[in-house]
Amino acid sequence: MKLQLSSKARLGLAAAAIALVASGLGYGLASLSHDVSAPAKTEEGRKVLYWYDPMVPQEHYDNPETRSSMGMKTIPKYADEGGEGAGVRIDPALAQSLGMRIAEARWGTIGGGLTATGTIGYNEREVAIIQPRASGFVQRSYNRAPDDVIGAGAPLVDLLIPEWGGAQEEFVAVLRTGDQALANAARQRLVLLGMPQSTIAMVERSGRPRTAITIASPIGGAIKSLAVRPGMSVMAGQTLAEVNGLGTVWLDAAVPEAMARQAQPGGPVNATLTAFPGETFRGRVRTILPQADSQSRTVTARIELANRGGRLRPGMFATVSFAAAQRSALLVPSEALIRTGKRTLVMLALAKGRYQPAEVRTGLEADGRTEILAGLSEGEKVVTSGQFLIDSEASLSAMEVRPISGTATPPASKAKNYTATGQIEKIASDSVTLKHGPVPALGWPAMTMSFRLGDPATTKGFKAGDKVRFTFDQPPEGPTVRFITRESGQ
Repeated sequence: MKLQLSSKARLGLAAAAIALVASGLGYGLASLSHDVSAPAKTEEGRKVLYWYDPMVPQEHYDNPETRSSMGMKTIPKYADEGGEGAGVRIDPALAQSLGMRIAEARWGTIGGGLTATGTIGYNEREVAIIQPRASGFVQRSYNRAPDDVIGAGAPLVDLLIPEWGGAQEEFVAVLRTGDQALANAARQRLVLLGMPQSTIAMVERSGRPRTAITIASPIGGAIKSLAVRPGMSVMAGQTLAEVNGLGTVWLDAAVPEAMARQAQPGGPVNATLTAFPGETFRGRVRTILPQADSQSRTVTARIELANRGGRLRPGMFATVSFAAAQRSALLVPSEALIRTGKRTLVMLALAKGRYQPAEVRTGLEADGRTEILAGLSEGEKVVTSGQFLIDSEASLSAMEVRPISGTATPPASKAKNYTATGQIEKIASDSVTLKHGPVPALGWPAMTMSFRLGDPATTKGFKAGDKVRFTFDQPPEGPTVRFITRESGQ
């Protein structure tokens, strides 16, 4: 006999079956989940400090069953993972496959000079503003135009000054009376009207008024502006022309901020221009402008150059070499530095394949090497290739960065004397400037540079131009001459 079920009964049976299957599946999932979360066996004989998730290493757990805030299974942190107590360990095979390179921090010399680019400009201290002392009319402008180069005393404009006519007539009349007191008073009136002494003397000699005057440039140079044309009227104190001298020019060089210490006011520089190949122009840094360029991150060193013959023209491009004295410094390859924006790090290579980040304070950079002012000692090894991968691993492991402690101090045993030959360029109370030949022991090329004097009496009896042989060393204060003699034949 077939049992007929209503549609509602069939739906109820289906729901019950689904519930039964779901309960069985749920039991299976629960069992599977329990198996996955079961703690992994730790290595026998090793002490576990805590369990943690590498994605959130700051979270520590005392139970392997606990999952991290990221929902991930935790792993054990062993007491002996610190090795010598610092750093993260990298498998030697992995280090080799990464092409990791190591270098030692060593003492050497740095600061042999700086090269920058610059542009020639007018010396704004050599400017003449030409103005009339009385109102008048322009009779002649001598066909001048802006950017014309003129000599000192060159005429710029002839002015007719009607106001002078009556005062000069009165002065001539007083002179005829022979009254010296009245004559002096009349002469003083002409001076107050702005009349030059030369014009007053000419009127006094000739007895005739002179109401026209020629205004000339007091200096030679280029006309930067000219505001006169024949027939126009001018007022007393109005600027007629502006002339900029060309006897000296300014060379503004853009120096990177990081190397600004090498461009000190008063320091000697050599400039070369494409307009004059093979020729060197010498000058000195006059000042470092107070404002830096926020776009190029440079400061401007203003150099003053003599401009004999007016050959240096504003707008010319120049390459500038700053002669900086070399000094002893603790150096590492520049590629070893990790710059985070807030601080500078290096990755130390420790014993037994361990690595630790260390914060350092840097100084000058030249020839692929960077000066370490603090944070490292001589002989410590740093990673120069692959350090960014190690730094990433160290960050995941919440590795502490070794803070800066102490400053780099050269050992006394590093003091060494060097001998060179050259010519004295300048002698000061505590220094001597020498144009010397190469110093192979230091890798120095021939150059002109300033040396400190260990004893001011060292240069007694010497003068600029003497050819000498000298001995110097390199204390932290800079290269210092200890002994100097004249070359044979002098």
